[in-house]
Amino acid sequence: MKQLQGKSFNIEEDVVGRITFRKKMFHRSNEIWVNKDASSPAFGYAATITTKDTITDRGKPYCVVDNVDEFHEGDVVVINKQGEIIFVYEIKSNHNAIMATERCNHRCIMCPQPPILQEKDKTAFNLKLISLFDKSTQEIGITGGEPTLIGDNLFVLINHIKKELPKTAISILSNGVKFADKEYAMKLARCRHHDLQIDIPLFSDIAKEHNRIVGAKTFYKTVQGLYNLALFHQRIGIRIVVHKQTYRRLPQFADYIYHNFPFVAQVAFMQMETTGLAKENLDQLWIDPYDYNTELREAVLLLADRGMKPYIYNAQLCILPEDIRCYAQQSISDWKDIYIHECDGCVLRGQCAGFFESNRNIHSSHIKKVEHISSDISC
Repeated sequence: MKQLQGKSFNIEEDVVGRITFRKKMFHRSNEIWVNKDASSPAFGYAATITTKDTITDRGKPYCVVDNVDEFHEGDVVVINKQGEIIFVYEIKSNHNAIMATERCNHRCIMCPQPPILQEKDKTAFNLKLISLFDKSTQEIGITGGEPTLIGDNLFVLINHIKKELPKTAISILSNGVKFADKEYAMKLARCRHHDLQIDIPLFSDIAKEHNRIVGAKTFYKTVQGLYNLALFHQRIGIRIVVHKQTYRRLPQFADYIYHNFPFVAQVAFMQMETTGLAKENLDQLWIDPYDYNTELREAVLLLADRGMKPYIYNAQLCILPEDIRCYAQQSISDWKDIYIHECDGCVLRGQCAGFFESNRNIHSSHIKKVEHISSDISC
């Protein structure tokens, strides 16, 4: 999540609120007023954000920042005692998500956000966040950690989104293990959300390989979870992070998915984010993405030719074979999406995913600007 550093005053507990630049008479207790020239904290608001360090202190919570250019009407932020401002929702982003938990029952070798063992339950906090989100939000992710570790509270979150954001789609990222419990899968179906997809990572068609990568003997539970979700007509996506330990069998894996999970809505092949455990294990994982193009292309086209929907996430268009560029998505969250100097002047930049910030210095050696394209990028 995007963060800014400021200096907080009269803030002992975290302050959560929706950003506004407007002065309001009513319904402002959940609002954080932003005014770069504020001379004193505004009455009735959750907090005030200003650039004035000579503000008259009335004992009200406020935070002083260098500038207010990063804030937009409708953003939702958390301000803590240390003056950190954490953007938990950005009105202009298409990649907003709530973190159900930071705990996980896997320890994937390439996990960008290593799990923690203990934490305070986040459900009440997340319910408040959802109530602050803009009603026109197109999609909200529910992620972790492993969201199913909060048990039935997952369905509490889904139903609250249904109530507060009735037009908003939901995307859940889960390892699928809990859905091996048919009753739990049924509870998800009973939420009857109109536009929900659950994306489940699977890393090999060989159980031993998948288990080694995720750090748990759960391959068959994940597979059973996929079947149970399909039984209850849930929309499912499969995700495959491509690295040194997964790329060789991509074509065989794609064939396995076609024959065993023909019901999935999409299959996403994902370039690896080199942070967290991926950074720690880089010597075991890193391969130049250009060097697995043969396997990636074969896997993508195998699925596409058989009527399935393959996608490529987090990949740079310039290194992909031209005939699979149309499957690439702009999938990197805005706050950590960058382009490097080799991208300057590239005619594909506006359609390209770019890079994770963490991949600024760890990326393909074949990145180069594309000056001409022979045809439109379409499948």
